[in-house]
Amino acid sequence: MGQINASVDLPGTPEQVWEVFSDPNNFEKWLTIHTKWKGEVPSEFKEGSKVTEVVTMMGMPNTIEWTVDAYEAPSTLSISGTGMAGVKVRFDLSVQEAPGGSQATIDAEFTGQMIVGALGKAVEKDGKKNLDRSMEKLKELLG
Repeated sequence: MGQINASVDLPGTPEQVWEVFSDPNNFEKWLTIHTKWKGEVPSEFKEGSKVTEVVTMMGMPNTIEWTVDAYEAPSTLSISGTGMAGVKVRFDLSVQEAPGGSQATIDAEFTGQMIVGALGKAVEKDGKKNLDRSMEKLKELLG
């Protein structure tokens, strides 16, 4: 199992940050692992929504069927899904008020038979690098 997270302090209210952060149509602008959506993309997430995304990690594309487990604007989005080789993925996006604006955080968890040993460590390392870069891109987008 791999667990990673990244946070960034941003200007703006939680509502302003949430509008950009949680909009699936903005993922291509800031989320570095996002390659493309497959099929219809909702204008916003709702609890119970399903969407299919191609993500790329360690140079390998992986199609994930996401289910929105929780959606509470302007603070929480939890999605989970299963990709190739039965790898289960969970992403929790959150926004909270912080001094000078807001703080956005992504917590990610990867589980499955493939996510063990050296491969698990490599996934964690690549995932952390991507999440950190993604949060910097989000900051640029909101700056």
